[in-house]
Formats: sequence, structure tokens, C-alpha cells
Amino acid sequence: MIRVMPRRPVLALSVVLLSLAGARAECRLPASGAERVQGRVSGVADGRTLRLDDGRDILLAGLAPGGADTQKALQDRLAGQSVTVGVAGAQADRYGRLAGYVFVNGAVTPVQYALLREGLARVDGRVDDSGCRAALLAQERHARAAGFGLWGDKVYDVHQAASPDAILGARGRFGLVEGRVLSVRESGGTIYVNFGRRWSEDFTATIPKRLEQRFTAAGLPPKSLAGRHVRLRGFVEERGGPWIELTHPGQIEWTTAEKSPH
Repeated sequence: MIRVMPRRPVLALSVVLLSLAGARAECRLPASGAERVQGRVSGVADGRTLRLDDGRDILLAGLAPGGADTQKALQDRLAGQSVTVGVAGAQADRYGRLAGYVFVNGAVTPVQYALLREGLARVDGRVDDSGCRAALLAQERHARAAGFGLWGDKVYDVHQAASPDAILGARGRFGLVEGRVLSVRESGGTIYVNFGRRWSEDFTATIPKRLEQRFTAAGLPPKSLAGRHVRLRGFVEERGGPWIELTHPGQIEWTTAEKSPH
């Protein structure tokens, strides 16, 4: 069971978070009304999906899939609340959900901040706005350092790339892995980010060759990762050794030993 911080009003917590964040870039409501959705929360489908009273489903942008504790926290805090959603993408996903940042009763920061700061959620990395991504990661780092919520459970530990067996314990789940990149190689339509010499045993990340320009434009040309110490986030699978596919630059985070180009 996740150790949850005491419940408090979302608006009050949002004000605290704003003062902590200062005037730096944030996840903000779009200025245009066309990019906003308003409604009342009628239910919570899962750890990152809200249903509005008009039938629309809202996916909490920037968050990895959450569990039962996250779903309960959302239900307790948001059921029946009026919300404004800053839509993060023009198209609904394959489940018909609109992704967005959810602001409750006129709050100035999204509910995503509170979930991350209390250790009830993790950043999924697929956030295009670098300022927003940095703000989300800052909330997550606070909770991780303090051992709040899921960060108090070893199941959610940040895995070390040098321990592939431990990483495989997270197979099929969203996870974080950090370590030094040994080499970057290209074969066919795939770029391999290698953390060891034996692909059949060691941790490896891959980048589809067709997405290389996306990473380069974000200041992360794949070959520049060689020799760098990074933290990756994504779903852990097995291809010989443990493996994470990288499709978005936001899945790559420099550790404190490295200086971010963002």
C-alpha cells in the first residue's frame, strides 16, 4: 500500500506549489478558449482518466499509468468538482480520451503537480513543452527524495542499468532506469543505446531510426548519448536482456552528474 500524505484541498495545495515553483516555466492553461474544455467530474475511470458530466474522458497528460491508490485519490478530490482542462493534443487517443492538464475550481496549477509531489504518480516523459516537463519532473523529484507515496515502496525504485536482473523484475510495467551509456550503434531501422556489452543479457534502449530527427531537434542526437549518465523512463520489456523503447526525447533525463541541454 502506498503511503499517502494527508488529504488537503486541491486549491490550497496548488497555491503552495505555485509559490514553490516561483516564476519559472509551468504547465499553464492555454490562452485560447478553443484549447480549453470545461465540465464537472462525474467519475474516475482509472489512475489517470477522468470522466466529465458531458461524457468526455480526460487523460491526465504527462503522467504514467497510475494504480488503485492514484485512482482513489482522484476520486476523493475531484468527484463532483468543476474543472478546466488545458488540452495538450488536438486529437483524442484510440480510447477516445482527450489529453490535458486539469485545473480545479480556478486553481493556477494543474492537479498533476499535487499527484506527483505526493508520490501518487510518475512523469511519463512524453511532454513536448520543455518548461512544463521540467516543472512536472521537479514535483516528482521532490517526492522521490522524500520517499513519499510510491517512492517508499522498493517496487518503484529507480533501477540501475548495471543490474539487469533487477530491471527484469519490472517487466511489463512502467519503470525508471539509470546508468552510463557504453555505446550507441545503428542497425537497419533501429538505433541501439547500449548499457553493456552483451545485448542478450544487459540493459538496452532503442530509438526507431525514423524518429532520430525528433531527438536531434530536442538537443539529444542519439550518438551524443555515448559515455553519458542518463535516466530513462518507459515500459520495461525483454529482448534478450531488459529493454525500453524510446519514442520521445522527454523519456531521457540527465542525472545530477550531467548537465541537461534543455
